[in-house]
Amino acid sequence: MRNFGLLVLLTVLLFPALEIYTMVQVADVIGWWLLAWLLISAVIGWALIKEESFAIFGRLAETVQNGQSPFAALWESGRTILAGVLFIFPGVISDAIALVLLVWPSSSSPSDGRRQQDDNVIEGEVRVVEAERIEIKTDRH
Repeated sequence: MRNFGLLVLLTVLLFPALEIYTMVQVADVIGWWLLAWLLISAVIGWALIKEESFAIFGRLAETVQNGQSPFAALWESGRTILAGVLFIFPGVISDAIALVLLVWPSSSSPSDGRRQQDDNVIEGEVRVVEAERIEIKTDRH
């Protein structure tokens, strides 16, 4: 357990150092455009977090209505919020990890094997009724 704590501490300390090194290398290649990249990624991260904070309740309600586990909705929302936080954190590596989180395919198909509902299908019953013979009486004089 002590080794795990040491590994977490090293990761927490080395990740920002690696981000700074990578930003210096990227700044040598693209120059001051790195500043625009960092500002735009921070705005994108803020927008992702704000949008997901509103969408999480609708996503939870939809999964419960479809009979799915609410943990799938929480996972999707948590993944998006984590990507937003990584976009806000300045750095190239964190932006790459955030993009991977956003592009990673989601498990939107039901896990219990049920088919998703097709909106073009109308279910109902068909009943064939035999037409009765109608006789029309006419008086001919």
